[in-house]
This record gives sequence, structure tokens and C-alpha cells, in this order.
Amino acid sequence: MASVMMEPPSSQVALLHRISNIVTSDLSLDEMLGEIVGLTVQVTQCDACLVYLLERDLGEIVLRASQVPHAADLGQIRLKMGEGVTGWVAEHKAVVVLSSNASLDPRFKRMKALVEDTYQAFASVPLLSKGEVLGVVNVHHRDQHQYTADEVAMLTFTGEQMGSAIAKEFLEDENERLVSEKEDLKRQLETRKLVERAKGLIQARHNLTEEEAYLRLRNESRRLRRPMRELAEAIILAENLSRKTEASMNSEPRP
Repeated sequence: MASVMMEPPSSQVALLHRISNIVTSDLSLDEMLGEIVGLTVQVTQCDACLVYLLERDLGEIVLRASQVPHAADLGQIRLKMGEGVTGWVAEHKAVVVLSSNASLDPRFKRMKALVEDTYQAFASVPLLSKGEVLGVVNVHHRDQHQYTADEVAMLTFTGEQMGSAIAKEFLEDENERLVSEKEDLKRQLETRKLVERAKGLIQARHNLTEEEAYLRLRNESRRLRRPMRELAEAIILAENLSRKTEASMNSEPRP
């Protein structure tokens, strides 16, 4: 999918316009994160940008996008809430700016896979939506860099605006997951009903116990390499056809 075209923002209004283009475009979450990286690089002229997202169920911040290639590390580099500067920013929902010797900050945690952790300057802002943290954007400069008030304001503004966009994507993904789970549950219940009915037919036909009928159905499924549902449907269909044939024969006038 084509990337959203952007020019270097000169104000918050221009920046909001660029963000609006991203939000209203038909981008997946990963593509949107890539656009956040590109936008942040243009705003700060940084040497590296990393985007982390919160996995709330695990309480971890996970690397999801970067300017410098980290294909093998995306989804693998994780920090606990409060761990490292990134975890601290996520936990406190606050900005951290380190203009030089970033690695000397007591909160700093060096990640061997990240060359960015050897850079001198580092700024970190939370991705927020309605006061809830969704992730963190980290900006790195190889050399010392005095972050201006305007740069910090732009980063904060970007974090707030993109946080809302990401929250929307999260909500849509969650809705899709719930719909999928509902459909899976429905299929499971339907399969269970079919298996129970087929099992009852086998019991009656062969004078078996419930357990014996189930074992016969399961073993036949394995022997034929057919799903239990498919085999159950075949048994029920055969029974229905048999009953219809018998009913038809019984309804025919006798000579």
C-alpha cells in the first residue's frame, strides 16, 4: 500500500494535517506505525526512531516499529512497565529528554540488539489516548542534541494524536477478534450437537453405551481421516435418508 505523502511540518496545524492523512488512510496498524516513524523523523531530524506498544495483558512494552532495520527484533524486544527509560515513560505517562550521555541516566537499560542505545541523545514520549498509555515513541541522536521546547512539544503532540489513532485500530482489532471468537464458539457448539446426535444414533443402532458409541465415532473419524463433525453429519444424513425411504415404502398402497 502506498505510503502517506508528507512534507516537513512547520506548525502543529500542519502536523495535525499530516496525522489526519495517516489516520483517515486505509493503513494497517503496522503500516500506521511505520508512518509514525517517518513523521517523527521529519519533525526531529533524528538518527533513529523506535515505537513500542503496550501489551496490557502481559504488562510489557514491545518494540513494533523502527527507522533503523530491526526485522528480527520487532515483537521480540520487551520491557516491563517501569523498566528502562521506555518503561518509565510508559508507567509515568511523562516525557523524558536526555540531551547527552543518555546511557548514564540511572533509568537507562542497555539492549544489546539496539545500536540506538549507543547514541548520545534520547527523547521518549508516551502514546496516549484519553489518558491511557498505549505505547512509547523514542527518538535518538548519535551526537549530543539539545531538544528545543518546540521539538518536545511537537513530539508530545504527535504522541497524543497518534495515540488516538492507534486506540481506534486496537478497538477495531479487538472487535474483529471478538467476532471471530463468537463464530468459533458457534461452530464448536454446532459440532458438539451434531456429534451428540450421531453418537445417539450409533448407540441405538448397535446397542452400545454412550462411551462405546463415542469411541466408535472417534476411531472411525481417525481411520477415515475425516473430522468428527463431517462424519457425524454423514451419519445423520444417512439416518434421515433411511427414515424417508422407510416412510415412503410404508406409505405405498399394498396390493
